[in-house]
Amino acid sequence: MATQLRPKLIATDLDGTIVNHDGSISQRTIEVFTRAQSLGIEIFFVTGRPPRWMPEIREAFGFGNAICGNGAMLYDLLGDKVLEEWLIEIPAQLETVTRLRKAIPQVSFAVESHNYFHREKKYIPRWDVGLDNIGVANIEDVIKSPALKLLARCSQQELSSDEMLEIALRELDGLVTVTHSNPHDSLLEISALDVSKGATLARMAGRLGITADECVAFGDNPNDFSMLAWSGRSYAMASGHPDGAKYAKSVAGPCQEDGVAIAIEALLDLPAQ
Repeated sequence: MATQLRPKLIATDLDGTIVNHDGSISQRTIEVFTRAQSLGIEIFFVTGRPPRWMPEIREAFGFGNAICGNGAMLYDLLGDKVLEEWLIEIPAQLETVTRLRKAIPQVSFAVESHNYFHREKKYIPRWDVGLDNIGVANIEDVIKSPALKLLARCSQQELSSDEMLEIALRELDGLVTVTHSNPHDSLLEISALDVSKGATLARMAGRLGITADECVAFGDNPNDFSMLAWSGRSYAMASGHPDGAKYAKSVAGPCQEDGVAIAIEALLDLPAQ
């Protein structure tokens, strides 16, 4: 069985999985990924981040493929170039905003692509501070093109991300893909229908002639669950969302204890064939 062999592809989330909450990446993690890459294993960094948040990953590793925006973008990490995108069309963006305003009256929105970030005035950014310091009254005024991602936030944290997700999954079924990457941040991340980390990873693996059984994936939050479910071997982070173990085949140690590196070290000791 392929799962008794060394994997041909390693896919990992970044934040909370191999990137600590202080933004650091351990030397042990860098070394084990470098070893895997030297053995000919395909490395995919699969993240909710947009490309503008990827320079530190490029500098830390110097190799690897990148899937950004929760599966909405194939990104040339080393060349800093967008290769392919699967975007939310304008009508779907507008309908999503309309439905969520009715279902969650406190909600506010932002919209982003690889080269812009726009927000409503009442949307309080956590990370993209400085990119849009003006804002608009209604996000509909700046929805003018297909988008990488819609962001929906309860800026006063009236609802948790999990509570928002429960509502949004019901209200947006069949329209877009909705998830979140932080249970404590009252934030939803919305992509085009059928776009997810798992779907795009499966597409990329297929292009390489690699099956799910030949892949291993690591992740910590709901935006990773599709990838964990698809991969033949997968690890939810012990430090991540409590539902992770429902989708993954195994559990890795906490991010801050190099859980991913420890798991990969064992996998690299397996025979290649």
